[in-house]
Amino acid sequence: MKKILLLVALSATLFTLNSFSQDSTKQSYLPQLLSLYYGIKDALVASNAATAALKAGSFVKAVQEIDATSIPGTSISILLKDAGKIAATKNLEKQREIFAGFSSNMVALAKTGKLGDKPVYEAYCPMKKSSWLSSEKAIKNPYYGSSMLTCGEVTSTIQ
Repeated sequence: MKKILLLVALSATLFTLNSFSQDSTKQSYLPQLLSLYYGIKDALVASNAATAALKAGSFVKAVQEIDATSIPGTSISILLKDAGKIAATKNLEKQREIFAGFSSNMVALAKTGKLGDKPVYEAYCPMKKSSWLSSEKAIKNPYYGSSMLTCGEVTSTIQ
């Protein structure tokens, strides 16, 4: 009887430890994805389609290495699809158009999981009627680049 109780206790402990390690692994991908997202955004702010495509390719590669169940609250396939479309074109206007949907999904992801130690700012462009994420409060609009660099406002801070 003591052996059975010991086996049950040991099994429960191992199961709990495994669950905790999987949760921390899931969360460790989120800051990396956010950093890669910022790279795409920054390239669009700079109106550099080639860099945006390159950064989106890096995002795709990172997402392909993540277990599909490790991204809470959003579909990994949607993020992968949007980033893949950005990577596949060198047309800046198309990239910015795709980025709107991509950002919407990243905002949803940001609101469901801890993306890092620093606050994440959700900014909104009234001209495009779309949001994006930023690491800083200063507005640098990825939808219009230098033509309307400061168009928009911070609508929320995600901790």
